[in-house]
Amino acid sequence: MNNIKKGFFTLLIALVGGFIALWAYTRYFNDPQIVTVQQDQSMRYASLPTNFSGELPDLTFAAENSIHSVVHIKVTQKGSRYSGPNNFFDYFFGEGYHSQQMPLRQGAGSGVILSPDGFIVTNNHVIDQADEISVVLNDKREFKAKLIGTDSSTDLAVLKIDASELPVLKFSNSDNLKLGEWVLAVGNPFNLTSTVTAGIVSAKSRDIGINPDQMRIESFIQTDAAVNPGNSGGALVNTRGDLVGINTAIASQTGSYSGYSFAIPSNIVEKVVADLREHGEVQRALLNVQIGDVTAKVAEDYGLDKIEGVFIGKVQEGGAAELAGIKDNDVIISIDGIAVNSTAELQEQISKHRPGDKVTVVVKRDNKKKPFNVTLRNKHGDTEIVKGDAPGNIFGSKFVAVNDREKQELGIRYGVKITELGNGKFKDAGIKKGFIITQVNKSPISEVNDLLRIIKNARGGILVEGIYPDGEVAYYVFGVDSK
Repeated sequence: MNNIKKGFFTLLIALVGGFIALWAYTRYFNDPQIVTVQQDQSMRYASLPTNFSGELPDLTFAAENSIHSVVHIKVTQKGSRYSGPNNFFDYFFGEGYHSQQMPLRQGAGSGVILSPDGFIVTNNHVIDQADEISVVLNDKREFKAKLIGTDSSTDLAVLKIDASELPVLKFSNSDNLKLGEWVLAVGNPFNLTSTVTAGIVSAKSRDIGINPDQMRIESFIQTDAAVNPGNSGGALVNTRGDLVGINTAIASQTGSYSGYSFAIPSNIVEKVVADLREHGEVQRALLNVQIGDVTAKVAEDYGLDKIEGVFIGKVQEGGAAELAGIKDNDVIISIDGIAVNSTAELQEQISKHRPGDKVTVVVKRDNKKKPFNVTLRNKHGDTEIVKGDAPGNIFGSKFVAVNDREKQELGIRYGVKITELGNGKFKDAGIKKGFIITQVNKSPISEVNDLLRIIKNARGGILVEGIYPDGEVAYYVFGVDSK
């Protein structure tokens, strides 16, 4: 019995000691942190959708659907030499013009196939001043490309390759893009062909002021999809793999991606491409108004009840807006039911139309909304289609490439000959029928498209060098401010 009591007291002492030790450990060595959460009773919280799973969208279909329709564009600008000193040409084109040998310049970019028979859209700055353009498909086939047309105001260009049954991208309505929507950028950055990156739509209707054209239209889609040199002209697609934009620019201090990339909306692209293919020139529709953003200062100065819309500073006399009844100091609220709150948004909506199209413009006058039916006009003030030069027709004159026999007889390697001399710059400069143009502004002319491209991109003066069929070498200079 004594042994049992002794064992019981020993067990009791051990248990008490254990509890004391455990209490001391938790008290002094394992004191848990206490986090106090203070909640502002005035704060409202938005509940997440009940079907939110926290998973990223599956982008594999969009990547596979688009990558085969994005091409690698390679451009080359030929070198040339102008022989013989001439102080006049030095004055006109810069010192050293006559003696410098220009090396070959090469560049690269991306493009998007829009038709099975080989029409491709890219950026104008990708092919600007190029003498040779080649296109490499995703399956590694390479084609020489023909330049169909360019539009500097939107920085777009259309190419054509001799191919068939090509995979194409379908246009999607860029107006339906939402902020935060997932998109993919497909292109060839740093010559890394067929590269796909992902991001979201960060903003819409961005005007970043990178296009020097006086009639520029900048209403970019901003994304955070990685875009680098070589991506220009490539595709921006939605999660269905449909085209919503053409990647064009980045905002960076290093020249490489730093979180901001910009694409031309597909609605603008589709219209520009159709115009260039059908008419050779973009059919620019105009409201004929001077506009500005509505700021707090503008709202205060003009007694506006809201900071919204686009302010009309001046209505052009006899223009589309005035003829419809719109006045100075009106505020444009919407175009065809789509709200516009910046000049970029307004320009984007108007740029989708052609001269002669009718649009409903809602304006605020004396803080009351009023709709107007406006018939848009072209740059000449009427509603007619503006025709570009027909193939081979430049400044009213027609040209053909010289044949091998003519090259051999005259000792030239390239050139285009005037077959018909009409009223225009060439005739005014004193050029005669039969003259063969061999160089324009340092660049060799091998075919009519070379001449058309160089003249279309020229600013200021044009120096034409060539030879007549009797061997007489001649030079002509004229301006290209207007055709």
